[in-house]
Amino acid sequence: MNQQRSATRPLAADTRPWRDPAARPFLSIRGVTKQFGLFTAVDGIDLDIFRGELFCLLGASGCGKSTLLRMLAGFEVPTAGEILLDGQDMSTVPPHRRPTNMMFQSYALFPHMTVEKNVMYGLLREGMARAAARDRAQDMLRLVKLEKFGGRKPHQLSGGQRQRVALARALVKQPKLLLLDEPLGALDKKLREETQFELVRIQETLGTTFIVVTHDQEEAMTIATRIGVMRDGGLVQVGEPREIYEAPETRFVADFIGSVNLFEGQVDAAAPDAMRVLTRDLGPVTLRPVPGLTLGQTVWIALRPERLALSHAEPTAPNRFRALVEDVGYMGQLSIYRLRLRGGRLVQATLSSRSMEDDPISWDEEVWVSFAPTAGRVLTE
Repeated sequence: MNQQRSATRPLAADTRPWRDPAARPFLSIRGVTKQFGLFTAVDGIDLDIFRGELFCLLGASGCGKSTLLRMLAGFEVPTAGEILLDGQDMSTVPPHRRPTNMMFQSYALFPHMTVEKNVMYGLLREGMARAAARDRAQDMLRLVKLEKFGGRKPHQLSGGQRQRVALARALVKQPKLLLLDEPLGALDKKLREETQFELVRIQETLGTTFIVVTHDQEEAMTIATRIGVMRDGGLVQVGEPREIYEAPETRFVADFIGSVNLFEGQVDAAAPDAMRVLTRDLGPVTLRPVPGLTLGQTVWIALRPERLALSHAEPTAPNRFRALVEDVGYMGQLSIYRLRLRGGRLVQATLSSRSMEDDPISWDEEVWVSFAPTAGRVLTE
């Protein structure tokens, strides 16, 4: 993962209500469970989301994220638990009466209608006068930069343009909460990356609360104020993008978000300023101390590839070991190195291509690999 593209996007004036214990959530999910027969798709989720957030539910296929989104929209009824939106219990409110709207991955545009009529459709169904509906539709089309395409049909648009029409149609009714299920999944990589920032711009302009379901880690890291990582129907960690990446709480989160090298070991010694973990692959490793660990306890060290340094000369870092370069992948600004330790284990390092110009490292070379005591994240599960 290119960490330079990741960012924690604060809300206006750098307010982060999730850090304030007294802040009132805009959306409260309490003990929500959804069962289909004997299968539990969503398992007792508790989650608070605040007004104006762009919150991402992130997880692999089948983890329950889309089912949770459908319960927020009212298309599925929870087996247990409650959903409070702006203080109102949504459990008995049908989908069409909720102050929410949902944008589907397929976009579901009407092929026989023009872009303008697609955006106006929901307003006209609710009885708004045609002139007023057209004015609001034009406002939305200007927001998504499609004001010149109102007379076209969906098949005359590119994939990215159709995505923006669907977004305009979802936003034109001014929902309190917009739910987006894999909204960029149908776009190619380059267009998806461009559209991510457009989505952020639109959300920040309107201030509407967005909840986005995605399986794309980079997408979540780029657009979200916070991320909820899901697994097997439950939430395993909620936090700002930088927290999720730099401070994963479990091996699953560390491995799921970006690339990571994981090493198992036992706590061998501890002091106020440092601790030592004895690993099979690296030998003794010096790390910053972690409260609450006991001698002999099994832990895992998570090392992001960009935290490793490579050199021909032996470094002075306390954690250093020899490895053979098996593969080098040039990615432009970054180069990825696959390294074989003397014990046989493969590890990955990611370095700036420019940083290696003065001391280039290539295939089949034996090099020193090192990292600082602060580089490793110690995990207990």
